[in-house]
Amino acid sequence: MPEYQYLSGFESHFTSEDSRFPNALPEGQNSPQKCPYGLYAEQLSGSAFTAPRTENTRSWLYRIRPSVVHQPFKRFEGTAPFLRGTRWEEQHPNPNQMRWNPFDLPADGKEVDFVAGLHTVCGAGDVRGRHGLAVHVYLANCSMKDTAFYNSDGDFLIVPQQGPLDITTEFGRLYVKPNEICVIPQGMRFSVALEGPSRGYILEVYDGHFRLPDLGPIGANGLANPRDFLTPTAHFEDRLVDGYRIVSKYQGALFVATQGHSPFDVVAWHGNYVPYKYDLARFMVINSVSFDHCDPSIFTVLTCPSNRPGTAIADFVIFPPRWSVQENTFRPPYYHRNCMSEFMGLIFGRYEAKEGGFLPGGASLHSMMTPHGPDHRCFEGGSNAELKPERIADGTQAFMFESSLSMAVTRWGEETCQKLDAKYYECWQALEKHFHL
Repeated sequence: MPEYQYLSGFESHFTSEDSRFPNALPEGQNSPQKCPYGLYAEQLSGSAFTAPRTENTRSWLYRIRPSVVHQPFKRFEGTAPFLRGTRWEEQHPNPNQMRWNPFDLPADGKEVDFVAGLHTVCGAGDVRGRHGLAVHVYLANCSMKDTAFYNSDGDFLIVPQQGPLDITTEFGRLYVKPNEICVIPQGMRFSVALEGPSRGYILEVYDGHFRLPDLGPIGANGLANPRDFLTPTAHFEDRLVDGYRIVSKYQGALFVATQGHSPFDVVAWHGNYVPYKYDLARFMVINSVSFDHCDPSIFTVLTCPSNRPGTAIADFVIFPPRWSVQENTFRPPYYHRNCMSEFMGLIFGRYEAKEGGFLPGGASLHSMMTPHGPDHRCFEGGSNAELKPERIADGTQAFMFESSLSMAVTRWGEETCQKLDAKYYECWQALEKHFHL
């Protein structure tokens, strides 16, 4: 059986069973008196039982042992010291434009796995009230060994920047390369194996789950197509392990419990609450073919809506390779002050609006109503270029986490990491006065 097999679709109702044990899924019911092969039935709920059908998410797992077979959880001291929950008051507010140089990978000779390498950069809200988000980076160089992790607080949208992630989940295995993303919804246990030093970004949302944005007048097709999202197929291991660790992120803190077996013992499952991955190269770009520069919302891959129509707790937006053909138009991003917070990262390449200082593995944050836009070089080039059809962003993939919440920066993000570029503001100082009669 190949290691990586997938089911395609978004918000679909899937069924899957390990081919080594056919007919492991019960027929016609979820919880029979006795499950096939002596398995245990366990439901994983991603929504309230009484949520509307269109929003109701859950999966049934048929496993060798139920998840409850573990020792009591204890505080996981000393691990991921820079992971923050909702302690957003540790730094004084700072409205300035912020740009980070690439975050450092772990030093040679120091083993850091995915969990230990989590660092919170910024965020807003409260995990107890299930409202808000956080932005993290992971900086790791070794695989998780006999350890699984799950997040009680919300969903993880993971964006690898350097190095692929081999992710084992209760639902099966995902192989996620740079320029792909994956989503691990709340409560799902997973373990990350690495092939070498790895770095990436994580968008965590507390309120709900990611969904595809509505297309409105675009019509039925375009942007991220549902069939391009891939969910793993059932693939289990029946492995006894003395002291297997289950790490839980709960109310922003880490806890650990031990058990005597691997948690990845799900022989079959069905439902619509699943992990998934998506290849950003499959995004179907929509753009202007006449004049003016469209708002970046046309590049939204996934959104986590708020209770206000049209307003997101978080949008995941990309700026992929595409044709630019607008006439009589300033084609680069326009100058802007926004009622949203904009955190940007660069997976690879050179971002068109700031080719000099915005580097892969780094980031920027433009907070609410803080002005931002192209640097001097980009403005002059965009104002004087011959406006012929041209390919832009080839070999580049930039992205943005945009939120309606005002995000605070952590002490690690502003001070400890020592990656904040104090001279970022200088990229706009050469902008000249062109006013004339």
